[in-house]
Amino acid sequence: MSSKRGASDRIWADLREQIASGRLAPGTALPSTAELARHYGVASETARLAVTRLKEEGLVSGRAGAGVYVRSRPPLRRLGIDRYDKAKWQGADLVAFAADRVASPRAWEPGDQTQTVRRVPAAPDVAAALGVDQGADVYERARLIREHDAPTHTLTSYYRPEHVEGTRLTDDRAGPVGPGGGFRVLTDQGLEPAWINEELQARMPTPEEVATLQLPPGEPVVELRRTTFTAEDTPVEYAVGVHPASRFAWSYRFQIPDSGNRP
Repeated sequence: MSSKRGASDRIWADLREQIASGRLAPGTALPSTAELARHYGVASETARLAVTRLKEEGLVSGRAGAGVYVRSRPPLRRLGIDRYDKAKWQGADLVAFAADRVASPRAWEPGDQTQTVRRVPAAPDVAAALGVDQGADVYERARLIREHDAPTHTLTSYYRPEHVEGTRLTDDRAGPVGPGGGFRVLTDQGLEPAWINEELQARMPTPEEVATLQLPPGEPVVELRRTTFTAEDTPVEYAVGVHPASRFAWSYRFQIPDSGNRP
């Protein structure tokens, strides 16, 4: 058994290096299990174990009846701080996901975003973020973002009803809520976003996320949790985003803090 494992590790490491170096380019078909077995002088099961490990890492994916291919990795640039630049949503009427596309650069259409809006009881994390009682009514705005009809990520925002009742944020028509997106709507309500707290965590997806995002086997996701506050520290939005790990490159630019010089 240890001999089989050692041989499988050798094949896995060799193929992994070829993928990392570009010798096996994105979209390239891997040799068949039989071909790998002959090339490395091992049993077919040993070669299969190596390919399975590459699948689990998300480096390759199988196509029904067509073999195994190196996964394409043209990541979208997901801006960190700059995506929330007020000049984008106050002056240029650019919503956040569109700002990411422009930076990538990729084309986008309003219909790339669809949403379902409903009133739901606040779950514990939603209640804690928005400062409401658990079980209290909140608005849930669940968006699915696509590129060329392929899903890129989901983003679900929660709001206090008194903050958004009667606004475009309760409208479930496809596309952004209007020029400047949700932040513009909140600003028009006298709740201008001033600062944001974001947390990122990598994890494996749920079965529902695998289906919604059309994920291949072994693909992890990056979960983003964002709470947006006014200058008076009032929480006005709590959002949870789920991003396939290989589809995004996260980009951050910020001033280096110097706590020693603070008053």
